[in-house]
Amino acid sequence: MSKRKFPIWAALYYLVFTICGAESNSARIGYFPNITHAQALYAKATGEFEKQTGSKLTWISFNAGPTAIESLFANAIDMTFIGSGPTVNGFTKSRGEKFVIVSGAASGGSGLVVRADSGINTEKDFGDKTIATPQLGNSQDIAARVWFMEKGYKTRDRGGALNLVPVSNPDQLTLFQRKGLDAAWTVEPWVSRLQVEAGGKLFLDEKSLWPEGMFVTTHLIVSKQFLAGNPDFMRKLLSAHVDITQRINQDKKAAAKVLNDQLNKETGKSLKPEVISKAMENVVFTWDPISTSLHKSAEDAHRIGYMRTAPNLAGIYSLGLLNQVLAEKKLPPVTEK
Repeated sequence: MSKRKFPIWAALYYLVFTICGAESNSARIGYFPNITHAQALYAKATGEFEKQTGSKLTWISFNAGPTAIESLFANAIDMTFIGSGPTVNGFTKSRGEKFVIVSGAASGGSGLVVRADSGINTEKDFGDKTIATPQLGNSQDIAARVWFMEKGYKTRDRGGALNLVPVSNPDQLTLFQRKGLDAAWTVEPWVSRLQVEAGGKLFLDEKSLWPEGMFVTTHLIVSKQFLAGNPDFMRKLLSAHVDITQRINQDKKAAAKVLNDQLNKETGKSLKPEVISKAMENVVFTWDPISTSLHKSAEDAHRIGYMRTAPNLAGIYSLGLLNQVLAEKKLPPVTEK
């Protein structure tokens, strides 16, 4: 008796179903070598994400958010730690189709530092000064433009005298030391480095502009396609993210050593003890996405003309997996407000 042959179309269907239905055993994750991305640095240093997910991670470093968003759009990464400005812009450009926010990571840690001999002592002293932000359209750039606009300044690109320029964080430090910049609106550890290593003065801590000093500096966004195909992986990664956040908060001194060693590996130079200690105290590490501040940042981006239409952020959060993890750990849930 002859054996019944398995139809070719059925075999192909089974193969496609198996490949598409199986979760990936690898992922590509973006981050910045900043203290406000501490969980990413800590996870990379310790291998904690790999341990808890059982998967291989490819880590990709960026200087600022817009570049990370471009990589996500190009499917070069699956997820990234990132700030609010590029997130809002990217979500709007993709009409909410490309990614969602699955967790918070950090609050605070950014501000306006002025060079000690710049002549800037009050809000009225910026005139035609040159101020740096990490990248055009990133979170600090938007915050700076909103603040200066509210103080009555016009930037050169809008017919004014204030020179607001995009300068990478490492170059900000060099230019400060060479007196090539008058001030910079930046993020930790650069806020502290500009003070300790370049004699800068903290003119404005950004947390002073927000209710209870809390606003989202960093959160974790994930490609919708990757999230849909890898829910178990993402749940495990978020569990590791919460564990690391707790570990950092429980012993910031021990965490600072882990982070500093990792920064040394990535940049070839560790931070001075007083710099990393100062930076760690300026940042609140949290898995809460602090959604109210994101909506405010979106309104600000529209107000300064970065967005032509009022942003629609409906569906930008997907907090179900995070809340599953928090429930398992007997921690309060987070909500979009």
